[in-house]
Amino acid sequence: MEGSLQRKEELRLPQPSPLGEIDELSPGAFLLGSRRAGFRVWAPFAAAVELHLTAPVENRLPMTPAGEGWFHAIVNGIEPGARYLYRLDDGVEFPDPASRSQPDGVHAASELVEDAFHWTDSGWRGVSLAGSIFYELHVGTYTPEGTFDAAIAHFDYLASLGITTIEVMPVAQFPGSRNWGYDGVYPFAVQNSYGGLGGFKRFIDAAHRHGLAVVLDVVYNHLGPEGNYFGRFGPYFTDRYHTPWGLAINFDGANSRAVRNFVIGNAVRWVTEFHLDGLRLDAVHAIFDNSPKHILEEMAEAVHQAAHRLGRAIHVIAESDLNEPRLVESPSDGGYGLDAQWSDDFHHALHTLLTGERSGYYRDFGSAADLTRALNEGFVYAGQHSAHRGRIHGKSAAHIPPGRLVVCAQNHDQVGNRMLGDRFGSLLPFEMQKLAAGVVLLSPYLPLLFMGEEWGETAPFLYFVSHSDPDLIEAVRQGRRREFAAFSWQGEVPDPQAESTFVRSRINHSLREGNQHRVLLDLVRELIALRQRLPAISRRDPSGAKIVGDSAIARFCHDADNKLLMVFYFAAAAGDLVVPAPVGIWKNLLESSSRRWAGPGSLVAEQLRSTGELHLRMAPGSFVLCQAG
Repeated sequence: MEGSLQRKEELRLPQPSPLGEIDELSPGAFLLGSRRAGFRVWAPFAAAVELHLTAPVENRLPMTPAGEGWFHAIVNGIEPGARYLYRLDDGVEFPDPASRSQPDGVHAASELVEDAFHWTDSGWRGVSLAGSIFYELHVGTYTPEGTFDAAIAHFDYLASLGITTIEVMPVAQFPGSRNWGYDGVYPFAVQNSYGGLGGFKRFIDAAHRHGLAVVLDVVYNHLGPEGNYFGRFGPYFTDRYHTPWGLAINFDGANSRAVRNFVIGNAVRWVTEFHLDGLRLDAVHAIFDNSPKHILEEMAEAVHQAAHRLGRAIHVIAESDLNEPRLVESPSDGGYGLDAQWSDDFHHALHTLLTGERSGYYRDFGSAADLTRALNEGFVYAGQHSAHRGRIHGKSAAHIPPGRLVVCAQNHDQVGNRMLGDRFGSLLPFEMQKLAAGVVLLSPYLPLLFMGEEWGETAPFLYFVSHSDPDLIEAVRQGRRREFAAFSWQGEVPDPQAESTFVRSRINHSLREGNQHRVLLDLVRELIALRQRLPAISRRDPSGAKIVGDSAIARFCHDADNKLLMVFYFAAAAGDLVVPAPVGIWKNLLESSSRRWAGPGSLVAEQLRSTGELHLRMAPGSFVLCQAG
């Protein structure tokens, strides 16, 4: 079947071939051997679909209906690099919803790519979740180049810091070259400006050589608006539910089985083909599913089965603002079987104590009692009334092991969704920055650092996009202004579309070599080392944290080898505390106010004797870690 346009004589037009070699569960385009490729698309809204090969030669080939909305084609005489579109029966052409590569952007033709890659991680088995230290980074702003290959140069540094797991913000193809990634449109394609499929595989392979696991942030609650043509193919979306960012995915409506398989297949491919060590599921509270078996449970089951086959530790971690322990409870107990989830309550309780902010969602927090409860139970709101929400919120997580909750003082949301994107490095005094690091890294939970946090990065992390639709650009601008209405922040909202907004958000690695930044980095490195050396830190006693005085929290934890006591002091002036402690001698292991950590000076003796309580004098905004015996 000849194409309608003139072709170069030296090139042969690709030809159709009998079906039968296409994986019945895999949408997209795949090489099947020497100069052969299979194409498979789900398009139940179309009566017919045509494969339009656009380069290096042009040809149009009818696809064979395969039932239930599926269309197939196998083509001879085709090689990696070929570009293609799907032409629907209304005559309009679109990229492949399951595209593996969009080298010219979200509106252009898809690319047939080679899956083969020379992996060097055959002995890699992953890392345990319980001992994980997460490091969240955005590929585009982590280095001046903004690529996977450029980021690899920093893996020695991350490994020496004690990081175990790099958490990468979404890399699914998005419009333009600047985006947080949550506007991704093609879930199977890797962002071209970052380095595409090959660049991401090199990134993961290099991470494994450095002993670093890689977790990818994936978005299964919506797709970005620009370049989103999925609704022209089939019922990928539903209007029965709504998300703040776009149409909800159809996980439980008519013809939803193919949609569920599409998403589950995407999750499994990340951990199989790309050797990822886990997935962070964005905003699962916006994933709506009333099926007998929830999509999250089905996805976790599929990923864990893949992990078993591969002999690797692979984790599925949820982000949710529902305070719903069911996410990580066993399916046998009615849960979804995920491995861990984020605790926003921990962040909010800590942030309000450090900054004094009380507007927006921070109005629900602000007392030492809130952070004490977060340290003891994981969530603050577990069935109480939330003033911000105007309703009862959350369930208790006291029964959830601490190694199943991820906590932080900063992350992309909590920094980037501030109007000016200001980090603690510019928002807090140095002593308070050290205190924030102490609370997170000495908590019983899984700690997460946001890139640059460890040295007190001062560059903002702002919200940025690079859309091409003027109406969409203006809608994003207006949306950002409305988002900040509940807060008391002053100033002009940076323009998300401006390239300067993106450039300002790049972190400055050279900053970590100077003055207090180097001290903070050394303190973080020491805290991580202590956490790894003293497993008792990761143990949680339901009543192990207690309020001491008006502005301090003391936390006691122990195992068979060690008894530890840590005191976090949030007051702005030095104060005297009486802290309950088991009888005996206690050694001061680390005091953040000491000269070693560029503080005003140590106020706690190197050794202390407890008769049931310790008398401590604490410097403002400081913490101390003590060990019995």
